[in-house]
Amino acid sequence: MKKKQLIIGLLALLITMVLAACGGNEESAPNDDTNTDTESHENMDMNEEGSNAKSGHEGMNHSGSSEVPEGLKEAENPTYPVGSKAIINAKHMSGMKGAEATISGAFDTTAYAVTYTPTTGGEPVEDHKWVIHEEIENAGDEPFKQGDEVVLNAEHMEGMKGATATIDTAEQTTVYMVDYTDTETGEEVRYHKWVTESELSPVE
Repeated sequence: MKKKQLIIGLLALLITMVLAACGGNEESAPNDDTNTDTESHENMDMNEEGSNAKSGHEGMNHSGSSEVPEGLKEAENPTYPVGSKAIINAKHMSGMKGAEATISGAFDTTAYAVTYTPTTGGEPVEDHKWVIHEEIENAGDEPFKQGDEVVLNAEHMEGMKGATATIDTAEQTTVYMVDYTDTETGEEVRYHKWVTESELSPVE
C-alpha cells in the first residue's frame, strides 16, 4: 500500500512539474511576440516619417524639352555660353547641387520665385524657383512685382499649369537651360528649366 501511495505521489509531483514547465513556456511566448510587434511598429513609424517627408519641389520634372516659351529672347553675351560647362549651386532638387552642367540655352528675362496651390489639390507649394516672365499668362512688357497674383503657364511640376500664384521675388537675370547628371542617381537630366546665373559657378 505504502509503495503504491509513494508511486502515485511521485507521479503526481512529476505531472505537476511538467505542467508548470509547459505553462512557463506558454507565458514567455506572448512576451516575445509583444517585443516583435513593438519593433515592427517602431520600424513602421520610421518608414512613415520618411515617406511623409515632402519638399516644395516634389514631383518636379527633372528633364524637359528643348522648346522655350514664345517671346523668350536668347542672351547676347551670356556668362556661360551654350555648350560651355558650369557647376550648379542650386538645390531645387536632390542630386542637383554640385553637378557639372552643360549649358543648353541662355536667355535674358525676369525670373520669379512663386507660391501656388496645385490645380491637382494638396498643400501650397512655397518659394518655387523658377518661373520666368514668359511662362505667366497674359504677361506684358513690364515685369511683375512681389505680391502680384498671376496665373502660371509653366509645366515644371504636376498641377502647375493654370494654377494661381503669388510672386515671392522677381529677379532680372540670365536664366539657363542645362543638361547634367544627377549626383545621387546617375540619371541623365536634359533641358532642365531653369537655373539662374547666380546659381552657377565656373568649372575649376
